[in-house]
Amino acid sequence: MGETNEDRPAQAQREVSPRKLAKQMAIASASCTLFGREGYTRASVDALAAEAGVSTRTLYNHFPGGKAQLFQTVVTWTSSEVRDAQLAILRSVLDPGRPPHPDALERDLVALARAFVGLMNDYPNHFALVRHIHAEADHVPPEVLKAWHAAGPEPVGRAVTEAMAHLAEAGLLDVHGDPALTAGHFMALTSHTIVQLTHYGVLPLPQQETDRLITGGVAAFLRAYAAT
Repeated sequence: MGETNEDRPAQAQREVSPRKLAKQMAIASASCTLFGREGYTRASVDALAAEAGVSTRTLYNHFPGGKAQLFQTVVTWTSSEVRDAQLAILRSVLDPGRPPHPDALERDLVALARAFVGLMNDYPNHFALVRHIHAEADHVPPEVLKAWHAAGPEPVGRAVTEAMAHLAEAGLLDVHGDPALTAGHFMALTSHTIVQLTHYGVLPLPQQETDRLITGGVAAFLRAYAAT
């Protein structure tokens, strides 16, 4: 059985001394700020080393793959943090063992969307990275894109799909045989709309407008998928 992305941090902690691991994390943390500000293409190795307060040689000692390896480390690290936050929100709002009352379904879906959108404020550096990934997808190494998807978007997508399937099993939604498409439409009508309008949180909307978009998106979703 192959090694997964989630296995690698644990393995790294076993193989790397605490002092070296702390140095790597310090470099990655500083690089996260620079990558979020400049993007992948414009962030040079010299600038990344300067941001971290280390020499270029030290950076390569810790990240032999240079900028690509460092960017992948930063992206998978921040994606894992956001993924865990999203999964915790999903479990708390839509507990599969306790489906909402039909009268509370719209309220709970609005709460879920609001919490997902709120993560842009909690993890601004991560969403700055994602904004650059989308803008520079043709320049970001394919293995980095693959690692990012595996660390965050894919497991979250599966979890939202499972949540929609559970709501269908509870008789609350009609997913028309495709819970994955249902999940995609929910995200597109709620959080993705605001992500795009705010450019991943760079230009926040007034709270009233955010609420209008979320409640309207959930209402449109239920018009398409509420069980009759």
